[in-house]
Order: sequence, then structure tokens, then C-alpha cells
Amino acid sequence: MGGPGRLLLAVRSRFESLSPTIRGMLWTIAAGILFSVLNGMMRLMALQLDSYQTQFLRYGFGLVVVLPFVLRTGLASYRPNDLRGQLLRGAVHTVGMFLWFSALPQIPLADTTAIGFTTPIFIMLGASLMLGEKMVVARWVAAGIAFAGVMIVVGPKLTGSGGYYNLMMLASAPVFAASFLLAKKLTRRDSAGVIVLWQSLTVTLFTMPAALASWTPPTLLQWGLFLFGGVLGSLGHYCLNRGFKVADISATQPVKFLDLIWASAMGFLLFGNLPTQTTLIGGAVIFVSTVWIARSESRRSAALAAAAKGAASQPKTRSH
Repeated sequence: MGGPGRLLLAVRSRFESLSPTIRGMLWTIAAGILFSVLNGMMRLMALQLDSYQTQFLRYGFGLVVVLPFVLRTGLASYRPNDLRGQLLRGAVHTVGMFLWFSALPQIPLADTTAIGFTTPIFIMLGASLMLGEKMVVARWVAAGIAFAGVMIVVGPKLTGSGGYYNLMMLASAPVFAASFLLAKKLTRRDSAGVIVLWQSLTVTLFTMPAALASWTPPTLLQWGLFLFGGVLGSLGHYCLNRGFKVADISATQPVKFLDLIWASAMGFLLFGNLPTQTTLIGGAVIFVSTVWIARSESRRSAALAAAAKGAASQPKTRSH
């Protein structure tokens, strides 16, 4: 095996030796970076084409990207164990998208950002109510600090001028949270690849009518960008679902606030938006909260593993 192969093997071995929670966080961070690049591209496309058509083509090309894997391994390997759950998840995600895109043109960017970052909070609440996850205080503290970092960035720019559309945007947050919670539940019975395929398939079908009603023929360059977006989106959802599979979904949510940092970087690279002082301060707060919760979760996982090992080593007493 060559040098790159040995390096890749060593990195994989090191990654697998990490605690499940830390691995879940790293998968979520990777998904956030991919989605930030994707969202920057899709924002460019939405300025040129109808937003519903943009979303349809984004998920349609996500489906195109995964089809070669389906054909190579066979349809049977992508047959879901929970078909009803996959269809429900696709329908819920589509509703969230329609709410979000209906409100998006009517709300200032700062208001959109602030409202959008309430989704991790709804996910953490839902993880306790729907999935029975134990709500660790440190996770709430980290999420609260990270949300404070978001408000440092966008707070001075909030206008509240969206009126009714603010409520539509806010309504999309718990709907998206429900979609991700359903995805977490689906990982108990289906692989990440199966979930990505069925999300792409269902959302494509559900968004097709609205897209066709406002269809504008894309240019050759736009077709190419949508194809690249399909790759990014499929990889992003694959990483997200891998994270859901290995860790509590509530444990991964504090690192979602890092998306503000990736989005700011994309804003600079694609639109020339220089980061302001408040962006740098807020980003630092989010970064500190993420490092703190990662260290806290690592210590917690080590303590749980030690306790489990100690319990297993205790001699069993025979009952009389």
C-alpha cells in the first residue's frame, strides 16, 4: 500500500477510535461546510431562476448523482425497511421548504439568519420528546452560548419588517426540525445511503408541480452548477445521516451554529461581503462554545465507558 493509502488508513483508524459523540459532531461539521457551499451556489441560482424551480433541480440532480450507485449495487440494496417513514420524511421536508422559500424574498437576510438558527433548539426539544434522548445540561448551555454568538452577528441588523412572513419563516424551523428528527429515527432501520436516495426522490416528486408552473429553461452553465449542487447536497445529507446514526442528535446540534462561520466565508468568497467586527466576535463565541461542548462530550463519553467497563468487571453474585 502506497503512502497516501497508509495515510488514509491511519486517519480512518484514528477517526474510528474517537467516541461516537465526537464522530457525530465531525460528521455534522462536514455536512455544514458542504451545505454552506451548496447554499451559496443555490442563492446565486435563485437570483436567476424561480426559487421553487431551483429547489426542484437541486434535489433532482441529487437523485441523478446517487442513481449510478443504485444501479451498481442493485435496487434491492436501496429498498427501505420503513417506506412509510421515508415518504413522511420527504413530505415534511417539502412543507418546510415551501414555507422557507415563500418567506425568503420578503424578509431581510439578518432576520432570516436569526430565525433559521432556532432550528437546532427545536431539534433538541424534539429529541427529548420524540426520541427519549437524555437532555444533558452542557448541550443546552453550549447551544445557548452559540445562539448568543449568532445574535451578536445579526442582532444589530434585525428589522422585524417581514410582518406575516416572519411567522412563515419561524414556522419552517420546527418543520425542518421534525424532518431531521424523522431522519434520525430512520437511521435505526435504514442506511445513510438509503435515506439520501429516498429524500432526493420524494422531494423531487413533491416539488415538481410548483417548479413546472414557473419553469424557465436553464443555461448550459446553470445545468452544470445544478449537477455540482446535486453532488454537494447528496454528500452533505450523507454526512448528516452518518452523524445521526452514531450519536444523539441533541449532542450534534451545538456544532450546527458553526454554519454561520462557513456561511460568512462563502459570503466573502462569492459575494465579496467582508466580515464585520460583530461577525468576527460572534464567530469567536460560537467557536469557543463548540470547542467547549466537544471537550465536555469527550469527557462524558470517557466517564460512561469507564463506568460500563467497571460494571462489566464486577463479579456476578449467584442468587439462592
